[in-house]
Amino acid sequence: MLWTALYALVGCLTVSVPALAGGSLEARYTLTFTGMPIGQGAFVVEVNDEGYAASGSAMVAGLLQLVHPAKGSAAARGHFLNGKLAPISYSGNSENKERNEEIRLGGAGGTIREVTIAPERPYRDDRIPLRDEHRVGVVDPMSAAIIPVGGTGELTGPEACNRTLSVFDGAERYDLVFYFERTETAKEVRGYSGPLAVCRVEYRPIAGHRAGRKSTKELSENKNIFVWLAPIAGTRVLVPQRVSFGSKIGVFVVHATHFRTEVKTAAPATR
Repeated sequence: MLWTALYALVGCLTVSVPALAGGSLEARYTLTFTGMPIGQGAFVVEVNDEGYAASGSAMVAGLLQLVHPAKGSAAARGHFLNGKLAPISYSGNSENKERNEEIRLGGAGGTIREVTIAPERPYRDDRIPLRDEHRVGVVDPMSAAIIPVGGTGELTGPEACNRTLSVFDGAERYDLVFYFERTETAKEVRGYSGPLAVCRVEYRPIAGHRAGRKSTKELSENKNIFVWLAPIAGTRVLVPQRVSFGSKIGVFVVHATHFRTEVKTAAPATR
């Protein structure tokens, strides 16, 4: 659940996207727990007026890899439809000691129409049922990392954060509610030293989750989830530069060490 939550801590479906020249991002991340490096990841995005494509990967690293090997990757592409994100496809896979899982989603017009999960998850009688309505007006976890900001105002002000994100990952439907906290200047990031929007995030399960599961309850009550958002050059789109996830046992932090953006004028990424 942690990797899914971190992938999906950012994203938006209901914000208008103005015309933009287009841009790309290549970023590398480290994952730490109470200051100790335990993982690493990468994120690549290309976006312009009509479409976007994004991919990411993450894996446990260091000594932890010997006792809890885990890795995952995801990719998505979609259009901007009437000023909104409209995912077309999503694929994700995760591997650990207990389970290897593949998820594929297909969508059109803001609705997820095709879902494949292999192997199928076991039936649990305390799982809140998913219905067709839970696939409408949503984004997949990777598309959720593309955050358009409407208008012509400041990119990293309150408009970057004050929103509710509707996410469907194939098995669960949940909301991520963002609240603006402040604006900061990026530090210790090679390739970017500009402003960041800092958002506090609340997780609200809607369907597909196990109602009595302790981890779900703890996540929904967690008031210590924050995300720092940075712009892609040449666009009015933000992506996560840092995520901090507080827990009872310590603090997980995903932090970009390299962050390279570039203005693009190429054809739409979805073609």
